[in-house]
Amino acid sequence: MLTASGAVFAMLAILEAVDGKWSWMFLWLVVAFAVDGIDGPLARRYDVKTHASNFDGVLLDLIIDYLTYVFIPAFALFKSGLFEGWTGWFVIIIITFASALYFSDKRMKTKDNSFLGFPGCWNMVALVIFAVQPNFWVILGIVSALAIAMFLPLKFVHPVRTRRWRTVTLPTALIWTFFAGWAAWVDFDPNSWAHWGLVLTSIYLLFAGILQQLIPQKIKNI
Repeated sequence: MLTASGAVFAMLAILEAVDGKWSWMFLWLVVAFAVDGIDGPLARRYDVKTHASNFDGVLLDLIIDYLTYVFIPAFALFKSGLFEGWTGWFVIIIITFASALYFSDKRMKTKDNSFLGFPGCWNMVALVIFAVQPNFWVILGIVSALAIAMFLPLKFVHPVRTRRWRTVTLPTALIWTFFAGWAAWVDFDPNSWAHWGLVLTSIYLLFAGILQQLIPQKIKNI
């Protein structure tokens, strides 16, 4: 039921997006992002596979994630006015198409519960883009690089489930959520200090998994 509430937040977000109320749209997406961060641990804690065995939590989570992580952010980017000419069309096509393939890929999770390839967190990408508002060619380059990274053997951490560096990663994800909510609350005011926090925390969350691949983990002798 908690996971399914994400569909409601997705609907509220898209209603705001249709009216061009981007701040409110992202506020609802931040709420959905927070729900997505706690529903998994609660599901494992209370063993919903046993107590609610008729419901496929993984499938439900993927449905909600595609709406809130992919579909709505892609729509917002297209309607944002940040693009010129064909670039907006290219962005929504590459985001929705590549993400549909990625979400159905059985290899998307690694043994340490990280993601193999960029996990399609376009809601986070779109929010940072709305806050910073770089040149549309820069946006096009970022989106293209991340779309390609979805299918490369690169690791991206899960803030909750990846144990390595979790004492840093989980607080960073919580701080990112705070900065995201604040940036949207002030209507992406270019003078807001939240934008710097968003950029710094996003850089860590984006590259932490790749750094883990480059830095071998020491195995303790028993």
